[in-house]
Amino acid sequence: MSRIFKSLKESKSACWLALAFLVVPMFASYFFDDMFSSLSHLFKNPELLELGWDYEDYGFYAGGYSFLCVCGGLIVCGILLDMFGVRVVGSVFVGLMIIGAGIVTFAISSPMAPRTSLVTAYVGCMLFGLGSEIAGVAVTRSIAKWFKGRNVALAMGLQLSIARLGTAAALVLSPMIVASKAEGEIYLLEDTNRPALLGLGLLMLGGILWAAFVAMDSRFDTETATGKSCASGKGERLIAESGTKEIPEEDKFRFSDIWKVLSNPRFLMIALLCVFFYCCVIRFKKFGTSILIPLFGMELETATWMLSMIPFFTIVFTPLFGALVDRTGKATTWMITGSLLVLASHLLITFAPQGVAAYGYVAIALLGIGYSLVPSAMWPSVPKIVPEKNLGTAFSLIYWIQNMGMMIVPIFIGKIFKNGITESGNRMQEVTAAIHAEYIFILMGIVAITVAVLLYFSSRRHPELKLDEPAAKA
Repeated sequence: MSRIFKSLKESKSACWLALAFLVVPMFASYFFDDMFSSLSHLFKNPELLELGWDYEDYGFYAGGYSFLCVCGGLIVCGILLDMFGVRVVGSVFVGLMIIGAGIVTFAISSPMAPRTSLVTAYVGCMLFGLGSEIAGVAVTRSIAKWFKGRNVALAMGLQLSIARLGTAAALVLSPMIVASKAEGEIYLLEDTNRPALLGLGLLMLGGILWAAFVAMDSRFDTETATGKSCASGKGERLIAESGTKEIPEEDKFRFSDIWKVLSNPRFLMIALLCVFFYCCVIRFKKFGTSILIPLFGMELETATWMLSMIPFFTIVFTPLFGALVDRTGKATTWMITGSLLVLASHLLITFAPQGVAAYGYVAIALLGIGYSLVPSAMWPSVPKIVPEKNLGTAFSLIYWIQNMGMMIVPIFIGKIFKNGITESGNRMQEVTAAIHAEYIFILMGIVAITVAVLLYFSSRRHPELKLDEPAAKA
């Protein structure tokens, strides 16, 4: 009889295997999204690119990732996740992520006019972005489900860590497979499309492993339903054969739940922290080499390795901080600390003596540690303030708000560089443009700290939520 009640949920090894299947699609998504981050300097000379894009075009393309997300796609799809589950809806959007990446790859590989390739790539990036964000919601929701009552912060930290390894791989590998040319030599399409081809291959592998997770998750639900019906005295045979279970009335999704989520002050604070904090890091990476090279007077290779410190730091520290949050609690305090570190990083990048690379390394180290700390405390806090049946909607709403910033910020940064650098090779103009871009990141860092402090005091007023309790007590 004990074998009847033994389920995948009770198996520690099964949980970690499920996590292994889930992290690969996210690794591939991060790689593809950041494939141009360490090549952004190439867009200052569009006449030397067969692709023909300039800084403003690149900023426009990068903003395409968030267009459909901001236009309501994330909200609708988050609701669909709660209504139909991660297996069906998640599979659709993992597929959409791969299709969008395929369109981008086609656009930057075909001899189109620059405007045509940009519009085509933008459409692909829109599809890729929506698919990637909903796939991310599905992965996060699945981790919350499989690790409920266990080390959920550690599991989410590991998922983030491995996903950001995709960013690290993109930052390091892209300049290697798009080798620097001699001055005045043109970069052909077959040079600049190599990162996209590699990223598309990784996404296809991720799609295969997602399918393996779907099969595993289906068995998880079947075994859970069987165990519950046996425990309640109902026959297990019918449920075991059908693989379905009746959803209690209180667990069914209702559209009124959306307002309940949006009217939750703690939820809104986490959503605002998410958008301002992530823009300080993710959108900085998009233009990282264009900022670091002129401010610290370094070569491209050095700037690339410096920028890659961000994801490498998160690979090491995110799981450690996740375990720390599980053990000690104090999530809101860690969010404040991480936000302060990110602000300190941007202040150092902006105001440190120019041409001294050591300051750049310190700043990027602070950025990487802060980027590890805040998500380790922030994401596991969402299931504490939102019912499990609404987690898909809640995570989607957070991503929706986040993507508003993700879409707007690169457009502004791209314009700053295009309008500020009118003479190729003019270092003074490059330095001024980089500093003006940094002012935007500093302002967003200040707002992120303010929101984190408000969340801290709100947690003190509502101890019943146990936001700052260790995992065992919560």
